[in-house]
Amino acid sequence: MSHITYNKMWAEAQEALNGLLQREIEDKSLKPQKDRITVFQTLATFYIKYVQIFCNLETVYDQIVHPQKRLVIRQVLEGVMGRILELKNEMVELENSEFHYFDDILQDLKLSPEHIEIPIPRYFIKEKVKVLREREKILAQILMNSGLQDIKPKKYVKPFPLEEVIRVIQISERARQGRLRATFMKQIYLEEKRERQARLQGVKGPNLDAAALHIQKVWRGFTQWKKTVKMREEEMIFLGMNPPPQFQRISASVARAQNVETKRCEVQGRHETEYEKALVSIKTHLREIEGPDIKESLQDQIRQWFIECWHITGKFPDYPNEEEGGSTAIFSQKTPDQVAAELAAKEEAAAVKKKPKEKGKKEKKKKKGKEKGKGKEKKGKTDTEEEEGWKMAPSNFLPIMEEGNNQYKDIWQNRDERWNFLQEYDPELIKEEKRKEVEEEIRVQVDELMRQELKNLKLAVDREKDKKRKKGKKGGKKKKKKGKKKKKKKEKDLTPNRTIDSLYKELVEEGLLIKPKTVKLSDYVGEYSYLGTTLRQVDIEPMPSLTDVRQLIALYGILPLGSQAVHEKAPLVKALLLAGPTGVGKKMLVHALCTETGANLFNLSASNIAGKYPGKSGLQMMLHMVFKVAKQLQPSVIWIGDAEKTFYKKVPKSEKEMEPKRLKKNLPKILKSLKAEDRVLVVGTTQRPFDADLRPFCKVYKKILLIPRPDYASRFVLWKHIILQNGGAVTKSLNISCLAKVSDGFTQGHIVYAVQTVLSERRLRQMTNKPLTAAEFLSSLARQDPVYKEEEETYKVWYAKTPLGKARARALLEGEEVGKGKGKGKDKEEKKGGKKGKKKKK
Repeated sequence: MSHITYNKMWAEAQEALNGLLQREIEDKSLKPQKDRITVFQTLATFYIKYVQIFCNLETVYDQIVHPQKRLVIRQVLEGVMGRILELKNEMVELENSEFHYFDDILQDLKLSPEHIEIPIPRYFIKEKVKVLREREKILAQILMNSGLQDIKPKKYVKPFPLEEVIRVIQISERARQGRLRATFMKQIYLEEKRERQARLQGVKGPNLDAAALHIQKVWRGFTQWKKTVKMREEEMIFLGMNPPPQFQRISASVARAQNVETKRCEVQGRHETEYEKALVSIKTHLREIEGPDIKESLQDQIRQWFIECWHITGKFPDYPNEEEGGSTAIFSQKTPDQVAAELAAKEEAAAVKKKPKEKGKKEKKKKKGKEKGKGKEKKGKTDTEEEEGWKMAPSNFLPIMEEGNNQYKDIWQNRDERWNFLQEYDPELIKEEKRKEVEEEIRVQVDELMRQELKNLKLAVDREKDKKRKKGKKGGKKKKKKGKKKKKKKEKDLTPNRTIDSLYKELVEEGLLIKPKTVKLSDYVGEYSYLGTTLRQVDIEPMPSLTDVRQLIALYGILPLGSQAVHEKAPLVKALLLAGPTGVGKKMLVHALCTETGANLFNLSASNIAGKYPGKSGLQMMLHMVFKVAKQLQPSVIWIGDAEKTFYKKVPKSEKEMEPKRLKKNLPKILKSLKAEDRVLVVGTTQRPFDADLRPFCKVYKKILLIPRPDYASRFVLWKHIILQNGGAVTKSLNISCLAKVSDGFTQGHIVYAVQTVLSERRLRQMTNKPLTAAEFLSSLARQDPVYKEEEETYKVWYAKTPLGKARARALLEGEEVGKGKGKGKDKEEKKGGKKGKKKKK
């Protein structure tokens, strides 16, 4: 696509965003809403529209070549990402559930579920490709040196003696010759048989007409069959039951578009380097040419201010400190009279502060006694008001989006860019930006000179006042020192003399820092649940689909880890727990987190840290090293496999030597020390969450995602995807619908195992002559144990005991009670109405 199409896309996205921002400002002024359903619908519509804007802005940011435009888009894009996370948090608090369903809203907006798929910004990886490649090389080198690299084990081949080898060759050769001889003898036998039959029947020469008729019959039947097959295929394509033939082939236009995209990325990089060079060169040019004039004008203005203040107040003013802003405080559009009034107000305030504050304290105590009763009444009122309605929480990202939107309106919306066909940087914009920086730099130098000049003037005019001021300044400095002494609470660095590289190397050698598998989040295949809202309306809690799980991983893991600006201001998620049966794809999601964000992967599973860094001091050292490296080389993912073992109710005898509860005390403390600036996420995976002590377990993992086994729709998609991934071909003879029904209760892992066992090298070679059938996969599926309903129920029961599960159950009970109350009220009214009617009749 061209520059114009991407500029149009950007303009449309900004227009949509502008409308949303106006709506959000209007909604703030509205009264609190009481109905939960309407509240959820407003939040959901905002969420869906922001996701659509996010998709458009992501493609625009990835493909626009202009470097200055990309800065504005980046700011808005990060604001939109953060706002999506805030809205998600609001919905979780409102519904007390991690999973939400938008079927009815999507239907009203005429959108498909694909439109609310969270896209993963490509700049997460693109902007640090070089760093990631260097890190991969270092990791591979360390693994090679320590002998820990993943070498595929060679199959052991038993050595044959020479005589045995000759014998095997002889056997196979004799067998081949025997087969050839047998076919040759068969042909001779058949020919002799035909001749014998011909002699016995006394058949004359062949009838040419009969032969021709026979050939015609066969040929016409064959051609008609081919026509009907073709017609059937065309009909199925027309009805949308089968994909068109071009669907599987990559068209020339698509290939051309992909080529253009790669070229655009190259141009983007070139323009970025040119822009960075221009920033330096234009700034130096401005400093050389405009710098002396700026300096002179600033000095003249400040001198004029000195004289005006002297004429009005009869004394020279105090020059503002660097903390107050220096000369910028003078030129903040204030007249000399206003400056004098401010100075007088400051002096009065200083005099009031010096007076004893005992009278004020006594009066406050009296007032407190009077206002206690009133305060209680007010509290009761506010509580009831809060209970009555809901209002949108204040956002950290709305100001960022508004700022970006205003920048777009002021600079880019109506800008004439006919001269800039190649979409290179705009030098005039750089000059405007850098002129301010040059002014600030020169202002600091001028401030130092003018302070000295003011001192000289004061010394000449009023020396006594200058001495008093010096004493006051000295006293102020001492006070500042006292304040500094209080701030001396720093974490102890257990490895002060060691570099990050040495710590990184040690962690790799110990197996605590591992190489993540290259898995994309899109590889976690699943289908959207279309009955979520309808089931919830009937008070039935639906099981989440695999797409819902994928969405949550993108929201809670990938977006905050990928962007520093989003992580700092969005609702903070420090730890995430993935719970579910075996083969559901928990580890795959952890690896996908790392590949999509370029994060380091640390393995602190109980089985992995067993026997490493023994004792309390050793454990502290290990955790210190892990989190120090994780913070320095962020983003980082700290994976704890079999997370329930850390919080065992009772440790099994077989695992006592492993000390699985080593991290129980230290893990909550370390999570507390993580700040918003640290892009570090602790991810736990568990198959048996019910074995853990629930309270400490839920204190650490505040976000819990229960991953279910795949439903019919997801299984249908999975079978197709996995068969194609392993080199198989999906034909008409393969009934995937049948496979999806039969595999009810089996997880993704079971399906992968079944496909891999069937599709051996030999079977793949036979594919052209012998297409796949559903019956082939059944035997390998039957050997595995599925997830039974009882097991699924135990997961549901356990999740109902978690804080969010309890809150959800409580909210449902309250809703039922309110419904019953309304029903009883109606019944009473009906009874009263009936009694009144009877009395009138009498």
